[in-house]
Amino acid sequence: MDVRPLTTETVEWDAFVRSTQGGSPFHLIAWKQAVETAFGHRPHYLLAFEGGAVAGVLPLFEMRGLFGGRGLVSVPYGVYGGVCAASLTAASALVQAATDLARRVKASYVELRHRPGQALDLPTKTLYVTFSRAISASEEENLAAIPRKQRRMTRQGLKHGLRAELGLRHLDGFWDVYAHSVRALGSPVFPRRLFHAIAQEFGKECELLTIWKEDTAVAGVLSLFFEGEVLPYYGGALHEALSYAVNDFMYWELTCHAAKVGSRSFDFGRSREGTGAYHFKRHWGFEPVPLPYQYILLDGHPMPNLSPSNPKMRTAVDLWKRLPLPVTKVVGPWLTRYLP
Repeated sequence: MDVRPLTTETVEWDAFVRSTQGGSPFHLIAWKQAVETAFGHRPHYLLAFEGGAVAGVLPLFEMRGLFGGRGLVSVPYGVYGGVCAASLTAASALVQAATDLARRVKASYVELRHRPGQALDLPTKTLYVTFSRAISASEEENLAAIPRKQRRMTRQGLKHGLRAELGLRHLDGFWDVYAHSVRALGSPVFPRRLFHAIAQEFGKECELLTIWKEDTAVAGVLSLFFEGEVLPYYGGALHEALSYAVNDFMYWELTCHAAKVGSRSFDFGRSREGTGAYHFKRHWGFEPVPLPYQYILLDGHPMPNLSPSNPKMRTAVDLWKRLPLPVTKVVGPWLTRYLP
């Protein structure tokens, strides 16, 4: 088994990722370019070869911590990542290569954001779950799949005069809405350039749905479309629009659009158990599936934990919620460079 770094964007490599069960749900080369453009993080994409053919891939980014230290993350700012391999032999070779790389760059850990079915014999964090289910070409069947109480909420938006628009022309306005939304949750906002880089690199695989109340954008979601699956990746809403059931309206509109363009799976993404987002997805009839985030820990280093659920982060989260929005829009994009 031969493991070496990616040096060219080969068709063979791309075809392997697209064909391997448990692989990444989007084009990893596009993600590499978007993260490099937005944050400047150094990528290390490892390929395992067996008999001259690609047998596994592992995308990694080198990241520095806010207070020092270094880690390799697969992949930062994304829900999934980790080892994508055709055999246990290839997976083991990639883990060993990642360990060797971590020692060379003086990283204290490697984080592998594995999907269900990708888990290896490594230390595992059970903080997150993911939600995914099939969608139909029939709007009636998709509506029937939503529990009755929540089904009623999808209609409230129309009663309040909400309307949906598709188009990346509203990307800057959406970023303003997103900044408002994540500040209310106590999280720093990603830089505007990340969304522009994703739109640029993913092309037709990226779409923006915005929700409007008269002439004001009150919510939006930036989604990725890949191999018949839609992934609403970054979404948010203004606080004053929550009384209109804006999120129910928005995700129903996205479901309808995804079904029309041929998507047959809706991936609702990652949530921490017990959070508002977790319960919202459950109420839509999605069942949680554990995400086995796994770690290679060097020299006795503990698992990193920058989650808002960490008691040590609670003071910072509460403080961030109280900061003026203009301040968070300036400081947040700088801060997220150190928060993968």
